[in-house]
Amino acid sequence: MMNDTEVLAVLPLQTDEDVVRMRKYVRERVVALGFGLADQTKVVTAASELARNTLKYGGGGEAHVSLPEQPGRRGIQLSFIDQGPGIPDLDLALKDGFTSGGGLGMGLGGSKRLCDEFSIESEVGRGTRVSVIKWKRM
Repeated sequence: MMNDTEVLAVLPLQTDEDVVRMRKYVRERVVALGFGLADQTKVVTAASELARNTLKYGGGGEAHVSLPEQPGRRGIQLSFIDQGPGIPDLDLALKDGFTSGGGLGMGLGGSKRLCDEFSIESEVGRGTRVSVIKWKRM
């Protein structure tokens, strides 16, 4: 279950340059939180995949960055929100190898595996929201 944590930043995802800026911002946050290199790479890879999906399939949108804390751990939460066409079959979209756009089909399922928590909400004709959290033990 995703946390209702205060949003630290709302980053636009309208261009490839926005995706690059978002990656840099996320990397800076996970470094500041003290994540190890492997977990930094996982978070930034998931963020990049989800941002590109937001841009390519959702027609652009936003990334919301939060820093949730719970007893004994803190983390980074990333939510990718678009008002695109939505995903008609979430189960199919989460399967490895599925792509609706000629890619490798690793974006959603791969991002889910790279993070500790994953949620997706989508409504055809209304858009999609994908949220992930990666936790670091304190």
